This record gives sequence, C-alpha cells and structure tokens, in this order.
Amino acid sequence: MLTTFLLAPLLGALPQGPQFEPPVRLKAGDDYVRVEKPGFAYPCWHDVDGDGNKDLIVGQFNKGKMKVYKNQGSGKLAGGEWLQVEGAIAEVPDVW
Repeated sequence: MLTTFLLAPLLGALPQGPQFEPPVRLKAGDDYVRVEKPGFAYPCWHDVDGDGNKDLIVGQFNKGKMKVYKNQGSGKLAGGEWLQVEGAIAEVPDVW
C-alpha cells in the first residue's frame, strides 16, 4: 500500500509516448491520395517547384516511382502527377 502511494505520482510523470492527432485522408484535386499495390507509401513534404509552398511527394514501392501533388495554397493539393525526368517517369532503382 505504501509503495503504491509513493510510486503513483512518479508513474503519472513518466512519458506516455508520442501523442498524435487522429489520421486524416488527404484529398488532391477531386480524389484522395492513393498508392499503388502493394501499398508501401513514403510521403514527404518538399517545395518541388520553388514557389515557397511545400508539395506532397509520395514514393511508391512498385517500380520506385514518385507522385507529386503540388500545393495550391489554403490546404489544397492539385491532382498527382508522376515525377518525370527528361519526359519519362522517374524510377528509383530498388536495393533488394
């Protein structure tokens, strides 16, 4: 009983782990942001076009492609387009 009484304030002070907001599905254009099967996505925010707004980039496990959703401001994203290099869809080679 005494041990429980003494430890109770300490247990409440211990870190409880990261606290996250509930998940939100992002819309880009008229559709939700989606990934191809098998579904491993690697999203990040980066200003791709140099306009000062961070765009959403979502990597795809399938063939190492990356889809870019340009930031239109006010929390809106344009429909996704595959990242291209010299007119062809860019692919990051796998390391498996």
